Amino acid sequence: MNRVSANISKFTLVISVLLLTAQPVNAAGGITDCLKAKTVKIGDQEIAYYESKGRGLSVVLVHGNSFSSWSFSKQVCGIFGSQFHVVAVDLPGHGRSSDAANPSAVYNLPAYADALVGLVTELGLEDAVFAGWSLGGHALLEAAAELSLASGFMIFGTPPLGVPPAVSDAFLATHPATGFGFINAWNNEMLELYVSSIFAPGTTDIPDFFYKDAKRTDGESRSELLASVGAQHYSDEIAIVQNLKVPLAIIHGEKEQLINLAYIQQLNIPKLWRRKVQVIKGAGHAPQWEEPIRFNALLGQFIHEVSRKQV
Repeated sequence: MNRVSANISKFTLVISVLLLTAQPVNAAGGITDCLKAKTVKIGDQEIAYYESKGRGLSVVLVHGNSFSSWSFSKQVCGIFGSQFHVVAVDLPGHGRSSDAANPSAVYNLPAYADALVGLVTELGLEDAVFAGWSLGGHALLEAAAELSLASGFMIFGTPPLGVPPAVSDAFLATHPATGFGFINAWNNEMLELYVSSIFAPGTTDIPDFFYKDAKRTDGESRSELLASVGAQHYSDEIAIVQNLKVPLAIIHGEKEQLINLAYIQQLNIPKLWRRKVQVIKGAGHAPQWEEPIRFNALLGQFIHEVSRKQV
């Protein structure tokens, strides 16, 4: 390809991404009509997922602790979901997926990874791009070795942890909800604080479904996750990101209240996309919801740059 053709292709890609991200779905309308859960049996678990109408390049999205795939409605729905084949997964004990009969065996990173790999295999998405938010990012890193055909990974709100985890370095202790993600039973005040912690300070227009998701989540998924991490029942994520063979994109909200950007920036990540963490202005812990135009543009660019097959 000559230089002129390359420049035209690059320009077309940029315009395409800008167009597909210019109209994020309205929070108050369109979600109910767009998000229709499907389920698949993986082991003893019913795993729910949502699929966009797009038949372009595939991307699998995994949500954060005590939330669900509805947090990705601005990716599954709207123009982005029409351009790409978007699949958003509910982890066990979250959203529309079933609760665990044996919580200690299911609510840990290796078991979450097994559920994801099982669903990906069932749906034939082995060569997709995989993007994980917070807990979802940790689950994807745990699954990375089994997702050997993945085109690339993206994480956000996910500080890669070593063994043992440097919790005080990776997480910020400034928000009162820090640590609530590992407590089984919440009162109403804890619920309010936890949900507010994922948004930029001062955010008031928080959709009800975030609260409903957090309230619906099996509380044992939080306490068992803490127990498993405390027992070091997970893979060394720092080693994983150091040895990835495919690109890893990392996104961080400028007004993040839970995760320490400096901790992530000091890690050695040879395959880091664009050689730096991509910071989204104005966003907190949930950039996919708070700043969907910027988030979708970055995700769309990443998908196009790393995907092994072109549609």
